[in-house]
Amino acid sequence: MEKKAKKIRLFLVDDDALFLKSLEIDFHNQSDFEIETFATGELCIANLSKNPDVVILDFHLNGIDQNAINGLDTLVAIKEYNVEIPVIMLSSQDKIDIAIKCMHHNAFDYVVKSETAFVRLQKNISTIFSDQKIKKELNWYMDRM
Repeated sequence: MEKKAKKIRLFLVDDDALFLKSLEIDFHNQSDFEIETFATGELCIANLSKNPDVVILDFHLNGIDQNAINGLDTLVAIKEYNVEIPVIMLSSQDKIDIAIKCMHHNAFDYVVKSETAFVRLQKNISTIFSDQKIKKELNWYMDRM
């Protein structure tokens, strides 16, 4: 009997409904994802108990609701909940200072919304899981020494 691969629980967080749906469709076409979408950081944070494997998080989440928390505050809250959850920041802004700020708060990467964004996100997710596999193997060997 063939072992069924575990689906990756992916949280997509963006207040741009059209972009969010487009991203959801792109990932849905890849059968290895279980996707949940959220229009606000607050909703994402409220659902962290579902233990996402990866969070793709928009930097500007207060475009519709000016009182909503932004992506950076959401990132901080995710890391306070569980520092191990990989978060890939996404933004339409190609500004190095924003990228540095996100990386300083332990984002896995900062991806600019563009025609190549989906490919970059896929590569990031592959890297996250290969890194996790290497860490597990290394820990296994270290425990035996």
